[in-house]
Amino acid sequence: MLIFQDYKLLKEFGYFGIVKGDSTIQFIFFFLLLAISCQSEMAFSQDLTPKYSNEFLNIGVGARALGMGGAQVSATRDVTAAYWNPAGLMGVTHQYEAMLMHAEYFAGIAQYDYLAFTTPLKNDSQLAISLIRFGVDDIPDTRFLYDANGALNYNNIQFFNAADYALLLTYARDLSDHFKVGANAKVIHRNVGKFANAWGFGLDLGGMYVKKNLTLGLMLRDITTTFNAWSHNAELVRDIYSQTNNEIPVNSVELTLPRAISSFTYSFAVGKQFSLLTAVDLDMTFDGQRNTLISTSLLSIDPKMGLELGYKKLAFLRAGVSNFQYIKDFDGEKSMSMMPSAGLGVLLSEKFQIDYALSDIGNVSETPYSHVFSVKVSLEKMKDDFRKFKGWTY
Repeated sequence: MLIFQDYKLLKEFGYFGIVKGDSTIQFIFFFLLLAISCQSEMAFSQDLTPKYSNEFLNIGVGARALGMGGAQVSATRDVTAAYWNPAGLMGVTHQYEAMLMHAEYFAGIAQYDYLAFTTPLKNDSQLAISLIRFGVDDIPDTRFLYDANGALNYNNIQFFNAADYALLLTYARDLSDHFKVGANAKVIHRNVGKFANAWGFGLDLGGMYVKKNLTLGLMLRDITTTFNAWSHNAELVRDIYSQTNNEIPVNSVELTLPRAISSFTYSFAVGKQFSLLTAVDLDMTFDGQRNTLISTSLLSIDPKMGLELGYKKLAFLRAGVSNFQYIKDFDGEKSMSMMPSAGLGVLLSEKFQIDYALSDIGNVSETPYSHVFSVKVSLEKMKDDFRKFKGWTY
């Protein structure tokens, strides 16, 4: 999302809201930000396959997953599987399961929310619906800061939201005790106030192979190439763009190329009361060279690793690491950086579980660590013989 890219600029001038300083700078500031965003979209219209298209869908969902560094493609077993790997929905053990998650980024500027629900269709299939929103609210629109007489009038400031939405409709099915598959049909909506909006559609496919304590997973995202059709309301910015020698934004199509995530999970007992789950994901992209641990012109691989220590399946301690990148300093020396995370989970009862994650979003903010909370509700536990196929041992 372009707000991520523009955050450092916002930080230089002050904060989201009325910018501190001279009123003329306030006026210029807003249009500078708007110009950067729209010019980025113009660049996208020339290159229909930007590397970071629909990037809000790669943040992840669920405090358990984010506490484990996002290593979930073979580890997910609950309603969040609809996002991570639809095949994992076949591990749900209740007739009805729902989750609500809320997180804030950049010191509360950006809001990230997730809501999902799943229920079995038959004894060998599962349905789910998920809604994701990432947005920045109450952004000031200072186009009318000066009235017709040239006088400064703060009462003329209006506010708008920039938000990304995704609706996921999921179907999963058991093929045997060992093989599980699933698919997502997703609808994407993105809007920048009255200035621009987009609609997109895509498809994900996922699969799992389960044998005792080992699970192998594969997730193919945007398998058909997800597209976003952007529509710009150019009349709202035509005058100011003409005055500042910027190109008028035009309607365009933005494509999200496929990516593949392979994963393995292994769990084992630690004594009589503890269990340990280890997970590794390899996130593979094919849209050109990226700043990842393994990077070539054809393929870039970003590994994610997570651990979960459980006590009697009632309390969980988690840790993870992801987002390996090479950082170059002013002397030209390269160093490796990574994004650590940690989390806790408590099963309050058979119906309620609360999870918490402390996730590092990188050194782009004065408060780089974000607190993530999620609540899972599970109702009406299935009978042991409900599922047509088995396979899950943890």
